Amino acid sequence: MAEPKFAPSILSADFGRLAEAVIAVEHAGADWIHVDVMDGHFVPNLTFGPKMVADLHRATRLPLDVHLMIERPEDWVDRYAGAGATYLTIHVEATHDVSGTLGAIRARGVRAGLTLNPETSVNAVLPYLDSLDLALVMSVRPGFGGQKFIEGALDKVKAIRAALDVRNFAAELEVDGGIKPDNAARVVTAGATVLVAGSAIFEDPDGPAAAMRRFKHAIRS
Repeated sequence: MAEPKFAPSILSADFGRLAEAVIAVEHAGADWIHVDVMDGHFVPNLTFGPKMVADLHRATRLPLDVHLMIERPEDWVDRYAGAGATYLTIHVEATHDVSGTLGAIRARGVRAGLTLNPETSVNAVLPYLDSLDLALVMSVRPGFGGQKFIEGALDKVKAIRAALDVRNFAAELEVDGGIKPDNAARVVTAGATVLVAGSAIFEDPDGPAAAMRRFKHAIRS
């Protein structure tokens, strides 16, 4: 089983000590930092704007994996790209011009990602795989951290993995939501190359380094 990348989601971090939290997971062996941007309309929560992404960009050397859970993401590409996003992921349900928005992201030198809500068919993203650097499968209903993993997401991961492999596409396949040490191996076996975990890392009573060790032990064993 290939070792996945880990992208801790700062949605579960202490917002009052965010830079410290990011530095802690960087030292613990994180590969990316996952930044959930929410607008209170597309999802029922409010989080980070471009300034927060710019501040995080200065605080860490890790790639910033910015997930836009917002309406009309095409209106925000320039601002988040300018703030230092490495990846910008949009929802297939959130724009009428998926291809154009993905193209705008890549034109800014940022890697383009596409995701879908749990109730959306995987067929909605398959036509765009050749335009992607990252495909993201949501394994919870987006909006809040700490939710339970939706088992049906594994079938979507397998379907996208098969589609990427048959076309020899190199996009990362990321899974976000309810990822814990006790299900991480199954997610990787299904084909994921990047795991997003929030509460399981930032709320671990032994700290993020111990949490990361538990994840890696679970996958290796």
